[in-house]
Amino acid sequence: MKLTSEQRITLHGFNNLTKSLSFNMYDICFTKTKEEREAYIAYIDQQYNADRLTAILKSVADIIGAHVLNISKQDYDPQGSSVTMLVSEGPIEKEPNESFEESPGPLPEAVVAHLNTSHITVHTYPEYHPDEGISTFRADIDVSTCGEISPLKALNYLIRSFDTDIMTMDYRVRGFTRDIVGHKLFIDHEISSIQNYIPTEIQEMYQMIDVNVYQENIFHTKCKLREFDLNNYLFGYTKDSLSKEEQLEIEKSVKWEMDEIFYGKNMVFT
Repeated sequence: MKLTSEQRITLHGFNNLTKSLSFNMYDICFTKTKEEREAYIAYIDQQYNADRLTAILKSVADIIGAHVLNISKQDYDPQGSSVTMLVSEGPIEKEPNESFEESPGPLPEAVVAHLNTSHITVHTYPEYHPDEGISTFRADIDVSTCGEISPLKALNYLIRSFDTDIMTMDYRVRGFTRDIVGHKLFIDHEISSIQNYIPTEIQEMYQMIDVNVYQENIFHTKCKLREFDLNNYLFGYTKDSLSKEEQLEIEKSVKWEMDEIFYGKNMVFT
């Protein structure tokens, strides 16, 4: 349901609701040797170093209309990076008519609304199995805001900023605010699923599962890429250099890894 300017809730003071989005993505790769695994980790560390992650978070801040107060960033040894950004309320440039509407956010044009002191963080976790040929790259991004705008408006941009095989997203509205007669409001917008904030063309690319607790204003969606092209999971070579038996074995191994991550449990490899 879209709220018009006549229908919008009049609040007593500032909107104290805290809206938090956790966006978790995985990239899977098969590497045959230790040297290939180390090269993959080095590639990921270069592609998603602290400077590039900072640029991504700055774009997120622009999308939700926040002023950046402070940035702390770090590249780690042997691998991984972190960026933490404190943001605060931005000025009103225009009234966002779609603030309460379930729809994909902009990419990357700005939407500006009130925010209290909030934060945006990202941490990366490149890793590989010590005995097998699977390497994974995980990035965790958290966007927490106070005020009218939902961090879900940045979800479209975040999905397109990473090469993602699996996504896990959590959205939660915490606390309460009050209307002008003092009644508590525990959520200020309609939402039935995080999927409603993901563009149709992206939804069609992924298998999606929802686990929502509506009475607690908790929404959870996880996604796994539908189409599988083995070439997208090989580092430094293509499947043409492999025998059919090798192709089938690697494909089986990669799909098994993706299923374990998607379903969140260890599975029997047969």
